[in-house]
Amino acid sequence: MPLVGATLDVALERELTRGAAASHHFNAAGSALPTAAVVSAVVTHLRLEERIGGYEAAAQVKESVEAVYGSAAAVLGCDAEEIALFDSASTGLRVILDAFRPAPGSRIIASRSTYVSHALHLMTLQKEQDVQLVLAPTDAQRRVDLEALEALLADGRPTILTIAHIPTSSGLVEPVHEIGGLARRYGAAYVLDATQSVGHLDIDVARIGCHVLVTTGRKFLRAPRGTALAFVQRDCAAMLPPSAPDVRGSQWVGASSWDVTTTARRFETWEAGIAGRLGLGVALEEANSRGIAQTARWLTSTGELVRESLRDIPGVTIADPEGSASAIVTFLIDGVESARVSTALADRGVRVVSVPATHGQWDLGDRSIASVVRASPHVYNDGADIVELLEGVADIARKEARP
Repeated sequence: MPLVGATLDVALERELTRGAAASHHFNAAGSALPTAAVVSAVVTHLRLEERIGGYEAAAQVKESVEAVYGSAAAVLGCDAEEIALFDSASTGLRVILDAFRPAPGSRIIASRSTYVSHALHLMTLQKEQDVQLVLAPTDAQRRVDLEALEALLADGRPTILTIAHIPTSSGLVEPVHEIGGLARRYGAAYVLDATQSVGHLDIDVARIGCHVLVTTGRKFLRAPRGTALAFVQRDCAAMLPPSAPDVRGSQWVGASSWDVTTTARRFETWEAGIAGRLGLGVALEEANSRGIAQTARWLTSTGELVRESLRDIPGVTIADPEGSASAIVTFLIDGVESARVSTALADRGVRVVSVPATHGQWDLGDRSIASVVRASPHVYNDGADIVELLEGVADIARKEARP
C-alpha cells in the first residue's frame, strides 16, 4: 500500500530500526521502537559503568548528558535552563503540580482527556486537600469547549488548568493554542500533558503559551523507557519551590537553610539512569535531524490513511471523535473484545494494544466504552505493515465477530 503524501525516507528509518523487521509494530503511543543508535548509546554506557563504576562513568559523559537539555529545548522551542529531566511523565506532572501547592478551596480545571495516573493525583488532591476539581466542558467533538472554558475562567478565581494534548484513549487533539490564549487572558496556570504529542506533532511552547509541558521519552520520541522531560517556563519555575528539595537542585548552606537553583532543574533528583538519558539525547537529536514538522505531517497523514482504511472494513467502528487528526487510531470490532483483537493481531505479528476504560474513565467511561483497540504508526511503518494490519482486522471481523 503506497503511503499518500509520504515525504520521509521510510526505508532508511526501517534500516535504522532493527525491530521494524521483527513485527508490524503499531504501538508508538505505548512504547515506540528505538533506533539502533539509541540502543547502542544505552548499552555502551552500561558497559562503561560495568568497567569503572556508575559515578565514574557519569563523570566521563557529563558533557553528553548536559547536551540532552539543549536537544530537548530545540524540540520544544525553549531554553535549556527551562528543561528538567525525569524518569516518567507521571513523576514530572506530580512533582511540578505539587510545587504549585494548591490550597484548600483553590481550583483545578482538567480535560476529560486526562490520563489515569494524572487523574488519580488530581482526585487525591480533591479528596485530601479540599481542592476543587472541575472537568472542562467538551464540544461535539469531545474537545475542550473553548466558550464554556472561558466562562469558567472569567470568574477570576485562581486556577490551575491541566490539559492532555492527545489522550491515551483516542486520536483526539485538544485545541492547545486556543486554550493557551485563554490561560493568558485570565491568568490561569497552564500545565500541558504532551506525552502523546512530543515527537508526534510540531510543538512550540511559546506559541502554545503553556507554563509547563511534560512528556515521556518512550513514545513518539523513540527514547528508552524510564526517561521523560519537562519544560517549565523560566518565571514560573522561579515561583515554584519544590515540595521535596533534592541535592540535585538545592544546596544545604546552613543548619536550617538551603538555596534552590533558579532553573527547572530544581525539580530533578540526584539519582537518575544515566544510560537512559544518553539514549534520550540520541533520540532527541534524531527527531531534530529528521525534522519535527516533516515528521508531524507524515504521522498525521499516515494516521488518517489507517483510520479511513479501517472505516471501510465491515464490522469495524472507529472510536476516535470526529475530526481527530493524529497518528493515534482507536477502533472496535463488533462483538469482539478489544483485548481479544489485540491478542489475535499479535498472533499475526501485528502489534497494537487494548486500552481499557480504567485508563481513561473521564473519556472512555464517559462514553460507556469498555475498551478500544489502539493502533499508532511511526516513521518505520511502511505500506506492507499497513496491509498486514488491515488484513488482520478484516480477518478477525469476518471470522470472530458475533452476529
